Amino acid sequence: MENEPVGLPQIFGNYSLEPLNRIPDGFSNNLIWNIGHILATQHKLIYIRSEVKGNIPDEIFNSYHSGTRPAAAVSQWEADLLKRLLFELIEPTICDFNNKKFVIYWERTTGTGFHLTSMYDAFKWNNFHEGLHLGYMMSIRKFIM
Repeated sequence: MENEPVGLPQIFGNYSLEPLNRIPDGFSNNLIWNIGHILATQHKLIYIRSEVKGNIPDEIFNSYHSGTRPAAAVSQWEADLLKRLLFELIEPTICDFNNKKFVIYWERTTGTGFHLTSMYDAFKWNNFHEGLHLGYMMSIRKFIM
């Protein structure tokens, strides 16, 4: 759980706003949407399923949760917010976990068929999900330059 977001910080360092927003032919999203989606999914899996108030703005969750697609180019302000959240959400989540804020967990089966029965399952699935989207982003990178 205490891992930094591997690979994701380099996305921000290596690309300006225009390539972050570009949706290559054959893809339905872009680099910046994938980063927002990772944040929204972590919020849903960990906080919403535990009925604990999370740390991301509702507009970020609503723009990037499962089933959404990029509606418009992301502004520099929003890209900076996503970058900040990518790093700033790690510590509060660790603290919330260590302080035993996650008392309940509402079971669910993910869209890909994995059944999550506990907070531990949610953390494991979240890491797997983040890896999937890092893979998508590595593919997108090949087509945006």
